[in-house]
Amino acid sequence: MLAPLDSPELADFVAALAPVNAAADASPGFVWRLADESGTAATSIRLFDDDLLIVNMSVWVSPEALTAFVFRQHGHAGVLRRRREWFEPAGTPMTALWWVGEGHRPDLTEAIERLEHLRAHGPTGYAFRLPPPWPDPAPATA
Repeated sequence: MLAPLDSPELADFVAALAPVNAAADASPGFVWRLADESGTAATSIRLFDDDLLIVNMSVWVSPEALTAFVFRQHGHAGVLRRRREWFEPAGTPMTALWWVGEGHRPDLTEAIERLEHLRAHGPTGYAFRLPPPWPDPAPATA
């Protein structure tokens, strides 16, 4: 982030968190998202000892469901368009995707491992970005 969450510079971003998270929760294909004690966001969770780095982690039934939410859901797409107002360009991947088995809820250790793998090796079947270059290794059977 360019400033702390409680700063005036991030007020619009913070105001959008609850509605965007509620929209995610109600979106087709949404399964789960990480939340802190508040239950509404994960903004108090810290990684890499960086107070200006916030965490967002979720599980979706498919990359298509995630893509639809990220780029087409009005509230999230609006926040995404304004991200440069609130976040500095990273210069390194800040988002990693990976396939998980049904019922699995990833933890922060797993997320860090996948993100660091993506940063070190680029997209692989172990960690990638949208759109996924590798198919689900264990597709659901009918």
